Amino acid sequence: MDNMDKGVQERQTMDEKLDSFISTQPAQTGLQVSSDVIPSENDADPIVEDIFPDEGGDRTVQNLNGHTEVHLGDTTSEDATQLQAVPLDIQKEEITDFDKSVSAGMSETDSGKVSEDSALVDNGHDDSGEFVVAMLARGKLEEQGMGLKGTSSPLSETGTALGASFHRDEDVTTENWRQHRKHVFVLSEAGKPIYSRYGSEEALSSTMGVMMALVSFVQSGDNVIRSVYSDEHTVVFMQQGPLVLVSVSSSRQSEQQLRDELLYVYNQIVSMLTQASITRIFEHKKNYDLRRLLAGSEKILDGLLNLVDSDPSFLLSAVHCLPISSSFRDSLSQILQKAITPNLVFSILIAKNQLLTIVQEKMVIEDARLDPADLHLLLNLIGASSAFQAGEIWTPICLPSFNPDCYFYAYISYLDPPDCTVCLLLLSTDKEAFYAVAECKRKIEEAMLAQNALSSIAKAQSYSVSQVGVSDLRHFMYKPFDVPDNHRQLTQFTSPEMEAPYSSDEEKLRLLDLYRDLHSRIHSTSRPLKLIYHVAERETLLAWVTSKFELYTCFSPLVTKACAINAITKLLRWVKKEEDRLFIRYPPKYSTTPNPKSSRDTQRLS
Repeated sequence: MDNMDKGVQERQTMDEKLDSFISTQPAQTGLQVSSDVIPSENDADPIVEDIFPDEGGDRTVQNLNGHTEVHLGDTTSEDATQLQAVPLDIQKEEITDFDKSVSAGMSETDSGKVSEDSALVDNGHDDSGEFVVAMLARGKLEEQGMGLKGTSSPLSETGTALGASFHRDEDVTTENWRQHRKHVFVLSEAGKPIYSRYGSEEALSSTMGVMMALVSFVQSGDNVIRSVYSDEHTVVFMQQGPLVLVSVSSSRQSEQQLRDELLYVYNQIVSMLTQASITRIFEHKKNYDLRRLLAGSEKILDGLLNLVDSDPSFLLSAVHCLPISSSFRDSLSQILQKAITPNLVFSILIAKNQLLTIVQEKMVIEDARLDPADLHLLLNLIGASSAFQAGEIWTPICLPSFNPDCYFYAYISYLDPPDCTVCLLLLSTDKEAFYAVAECKRKIEEAMLAQNALSSIAKAQSYSVSQVGVSDLRHFMYKPFDVPDNHRQLTQFTSPEMEAPYSSDEEKLRLLDLYRDLHSRIHSTSRPLKLIYHVAERETLLAWVTSKFELYTCFSPLVTKACAINAITKLLRWVKKEEDRLFIRYPPKYSTTPNPKSSRDTQRLS
């Protein structure tokens, strides 16, 4: 009986903590995270030494603009603090990245030291020191003692350039913080804060402690906590290896939709560190503070969550292609096909945050296709950092859906500076292939210049719903399924620009929420539907899924069901007529070697 009373008291205590967590920000109640949540700059970081051991010898960084080398083995600790975001080549990963402050503001002197151009002190670029893959470099800087002993790490000296947004300084005890539409938290199994969308992780240590207490309490009963519902909030938990992700949402999204968003956050972290590295780190030290390796990535995760809220690509798990004529798209593909080098796996051309064309190595098509989720992560990575506009970037990147335990090496360069709307992305499996891949870019630039392609791309625009010629149709999203399996192309969708009455951000979000509600009902695990006719207060919507397509449409409020179905028939005819302009129907391919190896034989961490 005593044990039963004790169990009841424990459950009441946990219920009280949950209520406190949802309604108010806990101050010092609940499970307290240990005091070493915030790492001291003077603390040693033995985990980095074990995961990325030092092989000795000079370490070099490539200046991708000037093609010079800086020998870090000859620099002093004082010189190293001036390097700001210059990464080090880490064993088996060789991280190399150059943002504006590095490529334009650093030069190699006769003595081999690095001097800083004072003219860049007030260059006006807030995120000129932004470094996308700086988390691994920072670990190596700490390992070598650079930036320690009273001096902050060079990667932390860039301030807001590392993505410390306004939300980082939010007071988590205020009502405004609690009223945010959606909170996302990432923590380790030991309760260590890793990321929070709003407010600093330090201020939220007790909140994350309550979350971990809930997870641990349910696990102690040989069960797994998936979600908690209240009148105004849905709390979704997801554990991926040693990381726990939590979403607290007041939106109308389903549990599965929130879970999919958390998976995107996890995969974005994996894209920077790889799943194998994360697992190995926490196997070695369960209470390791992963923020040491993720320093500077907050803006990337913030940008991802903003995109998830505003871009239907994530809801549909599909890629949006920029509408251009099929002949022009084919000519761009041929340009990419002719500019190849051994171990080049993907050649991707992006314009205005939409896909222009993608060319794949033949063996990749046989092995697996590039998943839309991986391309979403790549687009977010590029869009979150203006550092990519500085010149040529060479950085390791993991594609979690393709292989979560290995790196590709990405060459990223904008082809139309200073506008920076057309981006070339080349993915290789060879970490030493920078100069060979850069030569491919030069060939692509020359061919595009000869064809005046950049001018044509600049004129390309998304289309208006009025071009469809269907009265009372306000907006739609169309995702085709009738694609030959042997082409293994990216899943794509098409959608017109959102126009009046959905011009404001608030109205766009409201329409997307209506689409999300239809999507959750169409894809319900308990009672999936194939056709939904929904009359809302200010519009009428119809969702329809078949073996050939998935379609969501929005009409004016007085449209009847019969009129809506008739309008959809006209819409489908228009899409069929324009499909060569709206989609990549037959993705081109190439072979980089006479006997290409499997595309999955990429560089692995060991």
